[in-house]
Amino acid sequence: MKKYILLPFIGLIFWMNGTAQCKPEHFPKKIEYPKQIPNHEHFWIFIMAGQSNMAGRGTVEPQDTLPNPRILTVDLNNDWVVAKEPLHNYQPKLTGLDCGISFARELIKSVGDSITIGLVPCAVGGSPIESWMSDSVFNGVQLFSNFKEKTGMAMKYGKIKGILWHQGESDAFPEKIPVYKHKLKAVMTEMRKFIGIDSLPIIMGELGSYTRPENRQENWNAVNVIIRSVSQDLSNCYVVPTNDLTPKPDYIHFDSQSQRILGKRYAEKFISINLINQKRK
Repeated sequence: MKKYILLPFIGLIFWMNGTAQCKPEHFPKKIEYPKQIPNHEHFWIFIMAGQSNMAGRGTVEPQDTLPNPRILTVDLNNDWVVAKEPLHNYQPKLTGLDCGISFARELIKSVGDSITIGLVPCAVGGSPIESWMSDSVFNGVQLFSNFKEKTGMAMKYGKIKGILWHQGESDAFPEKIPVYKHKLKAVMTEMRKFIGIDSLPIIMGELGSYTRPENRQENWNAVNVIIRSVSQDLSNCYVVPTNDLTPKPDYIHFDSQSQRILGKRYAEKFISINLINQKRK
């Protein structure tokens, strides 16, 4: 009887702390710095925020570390470097492939040769929405203060063009779901307020449709309903689907292939938003 109680409990602890570690065999060995920072108008910056499926837990492969001088990121020292996966390094033993490079590679095809993409990693594995809302320290990072520090620094160099958000697994519990919508809207509103753009595009990813057991998936589905509802309540806020994406063996985190697909979907959504906004001008 004890093993049926203990094993799910242990699994839950692993999940909340980021779960399976990622092998670093293909992590880049060389840091490359840009020859020059592009001018402000031509430097499009995107904030990556949320928890572990935005921070990335996929396996990094050689294709994910090929540099492009027009794709930059911010390191832990707030220096601009040429972007290579992994981008998030707040939890070194857990860090892995996220959707950032895939997003930037897809976007750069559509923005013209003069544009450079900047990715600002702010996601921290396991972080619940309450910790973002209250600016708590989670896994060693003061969440909203870190967002403000990184974003504030980036704003000096380029134009913040959007927020890429993926979060909710840590709030997918019966006692947390009823208040999730209010808190998610509050965090998104505060992020826009800090950046100073009320209509800044926000793109949110759904939680996966692959988790186990069944009651956990039901809770994830309930969070997805809220995410879609928030996208309807907030102007210029959108959702990308994940129902066909696949997990790592932990049934919590997107695998590498799915992270690359997710990045493309974020980019495709932003491209469509950009085209709509251009037509309105």
